[in-house]
Amino acid sequence: MNYRKKKMPELPQKKVGIVACSGEEIAEGTITRLAALKVLEELRPQDTVTICLPLFLAGGEGERAFARFYPTIAIDGCDQRCAARATEAYSGEPAASILVTDIIAEEGFDPPQGLRRLNEAGQQAVQETAVRAAALVDELLDKKWSRRNGSFRDGGFVKEAPQTQTATCACGSGIPVQTVDIAGHEATLIALPAIFEQFRGAGKLPSAETTAALLEEVKIYNSLNTEDEKAYRDMLDREYSTFWGAEEQVV
Repeated sequence: MNYRKKKMPELPQKKVGIVACSGEEIAEGTITRLAALKVLEELRPQDTVTICLPLFLAGGEGERAFARFYPTIAIDGCDQRCAARATEAYSGEPAASILVTDIIAEEGFDPPQGLRRLNEAGQQAVQETAVRAAALVDELLDKKWSRRNGSFRDGGFVKEAPQTQTATCACGSGIPVQTVDIAGHEATLIALPAIFEQFRGAGKLPSAETTAALLEEVKIYNSLNTEDEKAYRDMLDREYSTFWGAEEQVV
C-alpha cells in the first residue's frame, strides 16, 4: 500500500512486534520465549516490543492495535503455529513467521530437552532462532546489518555494546486508538485521535467534504467493512464535530 506522506498523521516510531508461542508443554515452546527475550533485551532492544499472546487473545487493545499498525514476527515452537494464527485472526497476517522445529531440522541440532532448563541443543536453538528473528527485524525496518563491522550499513547507525534491557510491551507503545460507536456497536480505530489532530491543525472545519476525507484517512490504518461505510461516515461526522467543539472551547 502506498501512503501519501503529506497526509500521514504523526505516530510513534516504527518498531517490530515479537509475539512468541506460549506453549509450556514442550521444549520448543521454551525456546520461542527465550529467543524472543534475547531479541527484545539484547539483540534489537531499540527496534522491538513484545506482544503478550494471552493478553492478545483475551482482547488486549494495545496488543491488537500494535499488531494491526506495525509489522510483527510470530515465533512458534511447533506446526500448530498458535502465535501466527492468533495474529492473523485478530490483527492481520504477521509480516514474518519463524518455526523452531524447522530451524532445528535445518541446522541439524539434536532434539531439545527440558522445559525450565534447556539442554545444550535447546540453547543452540535459542541462539539461532534469536539471530534469525533479529535479521528479520532489520529486514522489516529496511536496515542492513554488517556482522563484520558490527554496525548497520547505509544508515550510519552503529550498534552499542550488548546490554540487557527490559523488554518493552506493545500495550505501552503509544499508538493512539479511540473506541467509538458504529451503529450501536463498539469499534476501536487505530490512529483516529492523531487523524483528528491533523485535520484540526490544517483548519478543516466539520463538513461533508471533511468527513469523506476523514474516512479515506481512517481506511489507511483500519480494515473497514464497505457495507458499513455510511455508519462510519455518521460516526466520523459526529465525533469530529465533538472534537472540534472541544478544541474550540480550549482555545
